[in-house]
Amino acid sequence: MAVGQFPVVIPAKAGIQGLAGALVGAKALGPGFCRDDGTRVAVRGPAPLVRQGYDLTDAGYSISLPSFEWVQLRVGSTRGSEQAVDAPSPRSTRYRALADELREAIGTGRLAPGAALPSLRACAAQRRLSLNTVTAAYRLLEDHGLIEARPQSGFYVAARLPEPQRALRGAPSRALGDRQDDLAAQVLAAQGRPDHLDLALACPHGRRFYPADPLLRTTRSILRRHADVVSRYALPPGDALLREQVARRARRLGMALPADEVVTTHGATEALHLALRAVAREGDSIGIEAPAYFNLYPLLRGLGLRAVEIPTHPRHGLDVDAVARLLRARELAALVAMPTVHNPLGCTMPLAAKQRLAALAARHRVPLIEDLVYAELQSADPPEPAVKSFDRDGWVLACAGFSKTLAPDFRIGWLHAGRYTPTVQQLKFAMSGGESGLLGAAVGRLLQDGGYERHLKRLRRLCQSQVATVRGLVARHFPAGTSATQPAGGFLLWVELPPSVDSAALFRAALAEKIVILPGEVYSAGARYRHCIRLSCCREIDAAFLAAIETVGRLAHAMTTRRGNTSPTRRR
Repeated sequence: MAVGQFPVVIPAKAGIQGLAGALVGAKALGPGFCRDDGTRVAVRGPAPLVRQGYDLTDAGYSISLPSFEWVQLRVGSTRGSEQAVDAPSPRSTRYRALADELREAIGTGRLAPGAALPSLRACAAQRRLSLNTVTAAYRLLEDHGLIEARPQSGFYVAARLPEPQRALRGAPSRALGDRQDDLAAQVLAAQGRPDHLDLALACPHGRRFYPADPLLRTTRSILRRHADVVSRYALPPGDALLREQVARRARRLGMALPADEVVTTHGATEALHLALRAVAREGDSIGIEAPAYFNLYPLLRGLGLRAVEIPTHPRHGLDVDAVARLLRARELAALVAMPTVHNPLGCTMPLAAKQRLAALAARHRVPLIEDLVYAELQSADPPEPAVKSFDRDGWVLACAGFSKTLAPDFRIGWLHAGRYTPTVQQLKFAMSGGESGLLGAAVGRLLQDGGYERHLKRLRRLCQSQVATVRGLVARHFPAGTSATQPAGGFLLWVELPPSVDSAALFRAALAEKIVILPGEVYSAGARYRHCIRLSCCREIDAAFLAAIETVGRLAHAMTTRRGNTSPTRRR
């Protein structure tokens, strides 16, 4: 039995956006169902099936399928006999290829905002595709906010979402208060609820984002060949192969790291903790970006350190002029920065600024802790070098991990501490001993075999596509006056809403709808980012995701309307 002989029914998309899938001739299915990714649409007998206001028996009618390539068709009878066939839908492959081509043209600017697309029939004729295939591709791009249908006119590239144009902090200042800790705790509690859709967690969710099968095979192979690995006590600095591979990969970012100076850690957060303990003492002032990775605040307070927030531009990154003034005034004991694919802004500092930052650290003999956790997800090819690549005297400490790209549950990170390496090695042993030999060996083997680089190439493309899609959805559903960053890599989107929108209130309103977002106030000790949110674009963009973004936009619209702001007209 071939799938092509039967209609394919794919999950219905929530809300007014219609159905997701290519739905043709549902009557022919009889008593059975078609399932994709665990979601099913039932078909009961020959009667027309109506869902979300659409008659699915309208033969030839096609609607876009957001993210699936494979479908499972089960055709059975009332007596219970059934057959199952897994196969890729040829039409699905063709319409996805067309959608991807148009998405890339829109993302690179070859198709400018407002540009008209060929009509459905013209596109089908030009490309020798069926009308249904072109319709499905256009519907997919429309659902993702990249194009829009105008009555009696056709399809056009949707208006582009503007980018934030300035840093919201004008000058450095000390971080005061701890309200953001309470808010972050509320977010964390909500993320633990399985019935909530999480748009906040900065960790990919779903098998498409991780090489789970190769990692599983590698781990099994190590256990078969070296069963005694689980009975050996792991000691710092960590698995030798893993450290060799970290040093090898560091060369792609311009860093020359001796493998014997690399220390493996329990994720990148422990690497930050070790670095701070090595370079600072209680009462010291530490320069951080604003906005900054929100977990830095409790980390600094726990060590008795004071945060000095430094302006950070949404495109150009850390204000190096402000850093220079602080260093000349001897106001900082150390710096913590994410110069390559910043969290939450997604920006990468220009090369000259990175060089200058490394020179300032050396000249003033002030250590810089460089967080590179997203650096391997940058879109640039070849990748932009790290600040550490310009370090000649060991004043830059580089750290990263594999939770965002490979295996979050493994909690494998690393740290090269420059001139502070002996201190860090002692601290690591005192704090937590060594990391798992099994897990470290598995990651090291995967890096060595080349599977990781292939995975990264796919992941970077996927992240770019996901971010572009979410930007389009924000442009479509959020109130006028909204802007969002254009990340240089990774999967995070920083959204600035109209000033009347309180992101903490928006977080609570979304939570009532079982949606979790990250309010901007967790990124600063003040209220400067009160109207900002961070969205994670690293889960399947399925019907639930689309509905969640639309819901958050609707809630934001309501806030602007209540406060007498501009009318909630969608950006079209």
